[in-house]
Amino acid sequence: MSDAKGPATRRRRTTTSGSGGAGSVKQANGTKVQDAGGKPPVGSAAAKPAASKQRSNGNVDREESGRKQEPQSRSSQRSAVEDINDQLSCHVLQESLLSSASGYSNYRGILNWCVVMLVLSNARLFLENIIKYGILVDPIQVVSLFLKDPYSWPAACLIIGSNLFILTSLYVERRLAVGTISETTGWILHMFNLVCMLIFSSAIVLTVTSMTPVGGVFSLGIYTVLFLKLYSYQDANRWCREIRQAKAKRLTRSYSCPDVQQSNGSAVHSLVSYPGNLTHRDMYYFVFAPTLCYQLNFPRSPRIRKRFLIRRLFEMLFLMQLLVGLIQQWMVPTIQNSMKPFREMDFSRMVERMLKLAVPNHLIWLIFFYWFFHSSMNFVAELLQFGDREFYRDWWNSETVTYFWANWNIPVHKWCLRHFYKPMLKRGTNKFLAQTAVFLVSAFFHEYLVSVPLKMFRLWAFMGMMAQVPLAWFVGRYLNGNYGNAAVWLSLIIGQPIAVLMYFHDYYVTHHVSTK
Repeated sequence: MSDAKGPATRRRRTTTSGSGGAGSVKQANGTKVQDAGGKPPVGSAAAKPAASKQRSNGNVDREESGRKQEPQSRSSQRSAVEDINDQLSCHVLQESLLSSASGYSNYRGILNWCVVMLVLSNARLFLENIIKYGILVDPIQVVSLFLKDPYSWPAACLIIGSNLFILTSLYVERRLAVGTISETTGWILHMFNLVCMLIFSSAIVLTVTSMTPVGGVFSLGIYTVLFLKLYSYQDANRWCREIRQAKAKRLTRSYSCPDVQQSNGSAVHSLVSYPGNLTHRDMYYFVFAPTLCYQLNFPRSPRIRKRFLIRRLFEMLFLMQLLVGLIQQWMVPTIQNSMKPFREMDFSRMVERMLKLAVPNHLIWLIFFYWFFHSSMNFVAELLQFGDREFYRDWWNSETVTYFWANWNIPVHKWCLRHFYKPMLKRGTNKFLAQTAVFLVSAFFHEYLVSVPLKMFRLWAFMGMMAQVPLAWFVGRYLNGNYGNAAVWLSLIIGQPIAVLMYFHDYYVTHHVSTK
């Protein structure tokens, strides 16, 4: 029964072709299966192994196709899950912006916020000051700061008298150039001339009763600048003589004597060589130039930019009026109110008053920095076509105290480096001792510019400058990055300005007590 059913079923699925010999079986899907030996009967046992082999081959094909389709189905399922996650998820692996690991550095909005808060807080203080004291700004009073007697101009006469020391330095160099006097004699004459400058100006300020403190500061500041300029003048000319005596064919650039003509745009300035530089024109150009270091041929700008000149002049006039107004309206009332705590030695009130004075003092110092080092020095440089305009660097980013002092006043830094620090190192002086000596000289001139005009010797400025040496060591050793920068700003706000304020406190206290 089963035999009859099997061939009948197979007969419906396959067809045979040919009647004898080698035959082929054709499947329903069109493929042919060849027999090795003739065509067996339809219902014979030889056809069963072929059918079972055919079914096993079909199963293998289906398993292989299933294995191929399984990773495809898994990847399609995975991509579907990812698509769903992308559509529904709102979180990624990331750090907070204020964390150091985030790498975020754009804080411009916070800087603008600080500026807005600074303006608002100072506007409140200004309004409070106006309500409490009224308008105290008096432009006529500014004249009295320079002159006690309109017919007596001691500061102006003292400044005019400085030409005597300028010409003395020039004529000594001329004698040295022709060999009339020896190098030792010339050096002694130069040092005597420089020392007399400081002693003469101090004696005039201390003895002339009509000399005001502001006039004294201004005239002594001019004499200090001339002292540094004339020292550089004799040093540079001595270097040129040493090179000439060594029979050099040409003077090197390191000693400020270029060997080619400099062309700056449309203007070509003729170069000079030693001793052709020993003229009145060359000397007075150096005296008025915004630099303290002398060289035979300064870099020159091609032309005078009139718009630039007018902008700097406008800044000078505006900022000068602003400085005077802030001092009269903000500083003077606070100083007058601080006399009582100083007389009574109320320490807490003294600290409160000094902190209150530190803010306007620091603001005035910043305005003065811009007025002097940017507006005024660029104005003079443009007028004289002086090419080197690097009067300051980015001292506000200082992370150490030494970086600040080396970058906020570039003319003084260049002078100290060229004529004081490097010569000491060449003589074998320790680097730390050389730096300390630089601070010592700076402390002397700070004291000279404050104590002599006020006719009070308290050494606050000297001690304040010398305190920078241990402060520089501490900040450089223990504070880095933003912490070092914050320490520098803190020393500027409540450190060095406090010493100057104490002089004014002592001066006003002394003046107040003497008038009672």
